Amino acid sequence: MITDVYDHCAHANSFGPAAHVYERGRPPYPEEALDWLLPPGTPRVLDLGAGTGKLTRQLTGRGLEVTAVDPSEGMLTELRRVLPDVPAHVGTAESIPLPDGSVDAVLVAQAWHWVDPERAVPEITRVLSPGGRLGLLWNVRDDGEDWVRRLGELIDSPEQDRSTDVGPPFGPVQHHRVRWTHRISPDSLLDLVSSRSSVILLPPAERAGLLAQVRQLMVTHPALVGRTGFTLPYVTECARTDLQA
Repeated sequence: MITDVYDHCAHANSFGPAAHVYERGRPPYPEEALDWLLPPGTPRVLDLGAGTGKLTRQLTGRGLEVTAVDPSEGMLTELRRVLPDVPAHVGTAESIPLPDGSVDAVLVAQAWHWVDPERAVPEITRVLSPGGRLGLLWNVRDDGEDWVRRLGELIDSPEQDRSTDVGPPFGPVQHHRVRWTHRISPDSLLDLVSSRSSVILLPPAERAGLLAQVRQLMVTHPALVGRTGFTLPYVTECARTDLQA
C-alpha cells in the first residue's frame, strides 16, 4: 500500500513524463456519461485538463468543435500525436488561454481534484458563453469485486478526492452515476497502476515492488489467474451545472 506524504503540487505535475503510460493504461469514458453531461445541440467544448486526449477523441467523434487545454506539454504532445487537428494549448483551469465566451461547455475529466475552485470558477465563467455548462467526471473503480478491492488496497491515494463544489455564478450541481466495465489485459492493468501520480512519484525500487505485488495479484487471485484479459468494473461519477443569468 502507498503511504507517502501527500504533496498536492508534486502529484498534480507528475504526469508529463509518464504520458505514454497514461495513454496506454487509462480507460475511456462511457457514452452515457457524455450524453448526460453535454448540453443539447453541437456545443463548442473545452476539454480542460485534457491530458493525452482520452475524452477529447470521444468528443471529436461526436462531431463537436473541441479545444484541449492541459498544464503538461508532455501530455499534450501525446494528444497532438493522436489528434493533430484539435487545437491544444498549455494552460490551467486558473489561467485558460482562450478568449471570453469562446466555448459553450467546459468538461473536466479526472482532474477537478487538482483545481483551485476559487480561482478556476471565475476563469471558466469567463470563457463560457451565457448559460454555458461545466461538467465534471471521474472514472472510479468499482470495488464490489474482491480482486478490485485488493488492487485498491495496494494503490489507493489522496488523488481520489471528488468534491464537486463550484458555487456562484453557477447554479445547483446535479449528479449522475454510470456503471460500466472495461476489458483490459494484464499489461494494461500494469499501465493503469503506473499512470497514477502516487506511483509515478515513488522511488524506482518502491515502484518496482508495487508493480510486483500487482503482478502477484494477477497470477494468484482466482478471478484473474491464467487469464489473458479481464473485465474491470467502473462507476463514472458525473456532475453538471449551468451558468445562471
